[in-house]
Order: sequence, then C-alpha cells, then structure tokens
Amino acid sequence: MNPLLKLSHVSFSYHEADGETQALSDITFSLDAGKFLAIVGPSGCGKSTLLSLICGLLAPEEGTISLYGLPFQEAKANIGYMLQRDHLFEWRTVYSNVTLGLEIQKKMTPDRLQKVDSMLETYGLSEFRSARPSQLSGGMRQRAALIRTLALEPDLLLLDEPFSALDYQTRLSVCNDIYEIIKREEKTAILVTHDLSEAISAADEILVLTSRPGRIRKKVPIHFDMEERTPMGARSAPEFQSYFNLIWKELNSHA
Repeated sequence: MNPLLKLSHVSFSYHEADGETQALSDITFSLDAGKFLAIVGPSGCGKSTLLSLICGLLAPEEGTISLYGLPFQEAKANIGYMLQRDHLFEWRTVYSNVTLGLEIQKKMTPDRLQKVDSMLETYGLSEFRSARPSQLSGGMRQRAALIRTLALEPDLLLLDEPFSALDYQTRLSVCNDIYEIIKREEKTAILVTHDLSEAISAADEILVLTSRPGRIRKKVPIHFDMEERTPMGARSAPEFQSYFNLIWKELNSHA
C-alpha cells in the first residue's frame, strides 16, 4: 500500500535580487494515513517552507512529492492548512466562519453542513454558532478554526504552530483538544512546532531538522505504553523525558 504522502530528495532555495538562500536540502520521508507527524528544528531551518511545498504553494527545485503514490499535480488530494492565527472574521458569526471554506468552494451540501453541525455539537461550540469570534476564548477560536478546516474533509492536515498565540495553560488544553479531534476524525496530520514537549506529547513520529539548509538529522518514532494516549497524559509518562533528552541532544548537536 502506498503511503499517503512521500517526499523523495526534495530541495528548495529562495531566489532574490541579492542572491540565493537554500532553505531545504535532500528531504526524504513518508507518512502513512492516520499518522501524526511533528517537525522540529532551529528557527529558520525551513519548517514552514516544507509545509508550503507539501500543500503546493511552492514547487520543489529538486526531488518529488507524491500523494497516494501519484505525483502531486495528479493526486487531487485535499490538503487542509491551519495557521498560527485562527483568521476568523469578526463580522461573521462562528457558524458562517466555520462554513466559509465550503461557501467559497461551493460545497454547501446538506451532508457537509450536517457534518459541521455534528462537529460544533461534539466539540462544544454548538451554543456559540450565532456568536461572534470576539465572544470566544482562545481555545474555542482554535477549535472553530479546526472545524472550518475539517469541514472540507482534507486527506492531510498541516498545522503550522497553531497554538503559538495562546498562553501556556490554554496551549496545553487546546493541544489536547486538537489531538483528540484529529484522532477521532481519523485524520493524517503534520505539526510544525518549536515546542519539543508539544511535539513529543502529540506525534507518532518526529523529524528533527538541522539548521539552514534544513536536512533531516533524525527520525524519532514515538510510543507511549498507555491505553488511551492524550498529549496531557503523555507528558507524565515515564518515556517522555527520555524522548525529550534525545531530541534536545539532536537539536543541539553541530556535527
């Protein structure tokens, strides 16, 4: 069976008037459906550039990207992108915000709207459907942003520092919420984060990138001996500190 996503020897450089900056070099990895991958690395190592390549906003200069075994342009896979800010429009209600993507893509079908209603109910936002985003807490806003993304039924969900604008306590809670939503909806996800604890607590595997140009320094499979894993629970697990020490060492290695 083909992995959902496969990158083979992908490299990319930014070309500007004052010269060329290589952002990524020889990136190779694959991701199976239903898995949660986290990408960590030093600032400026190309993590967000990598997400832009995966979703087609940028094209690799070298190497290939395939989805379900097909070249990116042929795969017709639906990719959802959740950014650092929720980008909810204050002049629209919560409901009209979470259905915005469906509206733009002319996919406001009864089945999809019923799915939105179900997610609003399941994830505690049903009673706020007529509220404005300013009336929501930071965590509720992020849940609304995720529902907006999931409404389009993406095959792959890209998360670019989605919790970075939240205070620490809210961040812990929302990471737990988002993880449970992704797992319940059986989505495949890639998380870019600077927070090692966040990556370890949520991911099935972590890619550690070098400083620019970003290369894969190490791939770290993550497993916790827990019946029902949650990011909050994983932080208290005995394996957590060992993973943290291993990845910290890789990030601070200059070899």
